[in-house]
Amino acid sequence: MAKHLKPLLLACKDQKSIAKIHAFMILTGFYIHKNSVGNLIASYARVGDISSARKVFDKLSNRGVDSWNAMIIAYSRKKIPKEVLGFYHQMMVEGTRPDSSTFTMAIKACVSLMDLEMGEEIWRKAVDFGYQNDVFVASSVLNLYVKCGKMDDAMVVFNKMPRRDLVCWTTMVTGFVQSGRTNEAIDLYRKMQMEGMEGDGVVMLGLIQASVNLGDSKLGLAIHGYMIRKCLCMDVVVQTSILDMYAKNGYLDYASRVFKKMPSKNDISWGALISGFAQNGFARNALELLVEMQGRGFKPDLVSLLGAVMACSQCGLLKLGKSIHGCITRRLDLERVSGTAMIDMYAKCGSLSYARAVFDWIVSRDIISWNAMIASYGVHGHGKEALSLFRQMINMSLKPDHATFAALLSALSHSGLVNEGRYLFNRMVNEYNIQPTEKHYACMVDLLARAGLVEEAYKLIGSMNNEPGMAVWVALLSGCCNHGKLSIGEVAAKKVLELNPDDLGIHSLVSNFFARGNMWDEVAAVKKHMKDSGKKKVPGYSVLDVNGKLHSFLMGDKSHHEYEAIASTLDKLDREMSFMIK
Repeated sequence: MAKHLKPLLLACKDQKSIAKIHAFMILTGFYIHKNSVGNLIASYARVGDISSARKVFDKLSNRGVDSWNAMIIAYSRKKIPKEVLGFYHQMMVEGTRPDSSTFTMAIKACVSLMDLEMGEEIWRKAVDFGYQNDVFVASSVLNLYVKCGKMDDAMVVFNKMPRRDLVCWTTMVTGFVQSGRTNEAIDLYRKMQMEGMEGDGVVMLGLIQASVNLGDSKLGLAIHGYMIRKCLCMDVVVQTSILDMYAKNGYLDYASRVFKKMPSKNDISWGALISGFAQNGFARNALELLVEMQGRGFKPDLVSLLGAVMACSQCGLLKLGKSIHGCITRRLDLERVSGTAMIDMYAKCGSLSYARAVFDWIVSRDIISWNAMIASYGVHGHGKEALSLFRQMINMSLKPDHATFAALLSALSHSGLVNEGRYLFNRMVNEYNIQPTEKHYACMVDLLARAGLVEEAYKLIGSMNNEPGMAVWVALLSGCCNHGKLSIGEVAAKKVLELNPDDLGIHSLVSNFFARGNMWDEVAAVKKHMKDSGKKKVPGYSVLDVNGKLHSFLMGDKSHHEYEAIASTLDKLDREMSFMIK
C-alpha cells in the first residue's frame, strides 16, 4: 500500500487533498514509514504550505535522509538559504548521513548567500562522504566558485570530474566570460565541441558576450549562424544579446534586421538598438527609435534615455536634451552614470553653466564625474577653470587617473597654458606614477606645437618608449603648419603618410603643409592618392534645430527647400545692418 501513496501525493494539486491523505496515513499506520512521511513533507512544500511540512517534520522522532531533504528542498524552492543551511547543520549534528541532494542544495544555498567559506566547508564534507565524483554536487561547487570569481579553483574541480554534463560545460564557459577571461572561454568551448558536446542557448549567450568583449565581429557572426543552422531556441534574451553584439561591432543593418524579426521585444531590446545607433553616430535614428518605442507603449529605461542623451550631444539638441534630463530626474535618480552623461551633453550643446549645475547636483561624485567636468571646461577653452577644478579634486583626497590627466592636458592645450601643462605632465609621471599613454603625449605635443614650441614637441616625441601614432604626428604637423616650421613639419608629414590614414581631412592637412613650403611634387602626389582612393572629403556643415526638426547647411549649398526665403531674409538683414553702420 505504501508504494501507492507517492503517486497519489504527486497527483495532489492543493493543500486540502494532501491533508486528506495525511489523515488517512495517520489512521492506517502508514505515518511510521520514513519514505511515506518524506513524500508527505515534499507534497506540502510543493503546493506552498511549508508550515504544514514543518509541523510534520518536527513531530517525527526518527527522521531519515528523505525527510531532511524534503525540508531542505522546500526551503531552497522558497529561496530561504539560511533555513537550508540551518537544516543541513542540524542534520549533521543529529548524525543522519547526507546524500547527493543534501550536499547539492546546501552548496546552492551558499551560492545564494555568496558564502564561499561555508560552501568550501560543505564541499570538503561531500568529498569525505565519497561524493567528489557526483555530477550534481560538483556542478553546484562549480557554480559556487564561478559566482565568487574563483575560476582557477573551478577549473581544478572541473578537470577532476570523470563525467561532465552540459550544465558543467555551460557554467565554466559563461564563468570565464563573466570574469573577463574571454579567450579561455572560447578555448573551453572548442574543447567541449571536440568531446562531442553540443552547446545550448546559454552557452551561445556566453559566447556572444565573448565576441563583444573581444570586438570580434567574425566570431559573433559565426555564433549567430551556428544557432540558425542548429535551430537553437532564441528567446528575447538571446536575440537582444545578438542585436547588442551587432550594434557594438558597428553592424547596425544586421542589428536592425534582428530587431525587426523579433516576435517579442522588451525595453532592453529597444534600449540596445537606440544605444547602438547613438554610439555609432546615427543620432537621428536613435531619436526616431525612441519616439517609436514610446508610441508602441514601452517605457524607456535608463539605457534608452542615455542613448538619446548621447544623440542630443552629437546634434546639439539642447532643448530635447533638457527634456530627457527632466524625464530621468522624475523617474530615476540622477546617479553618477546618468549625471556624467548629462554633463557631457550640456557641454557639447554649448551650455557649460548647465553642465556645472548638474555636476554640483551629483551628491557622490566619482572620478568619472570629475573627469567629465574637467573635459567640459577644456572643450570650451576654459583651461584655468579646468585647472581650478583639478585642484579642488586633489584637495578632496581624490586620486586622479590617466583619464583625468588626459582631459586636463587637453584643456590646457586649448587654452595655451604651456607652463601649467609641463608641470602637470611631470607631476603625473613622478608623483602619481602614471606612465604616459599616446593620448597624453598627443595632448602635450599639441600644447607645445600650438604655442610654437615645435622643437620641444619634437624632442618630447623622441622620448616616447613606444612608436608614436597618428594623433601625435598630426598634432606636430598642425603646429608646424601654423608656425611655418618646415624642416620638422616635413618629417611629421612623411610620418603621417607612412601611417596611411583613412581620414581625407588629414591628407588635406599634409597637402596644405607641402603647398606652404612650395613642395609642389609632394602636393601632387598627395592629391593623386586622394583621387585614387575614391574617397571624398566630407565638408563641414552647420546643423540647426527648428521646432524639433534638424536642418543642415553646407557652404555654398542651395539645395535647402527654403533656400530662396533664407537668402532673401539674410539679404534684408545685411541691408539693415549696413544702414545702421552708416
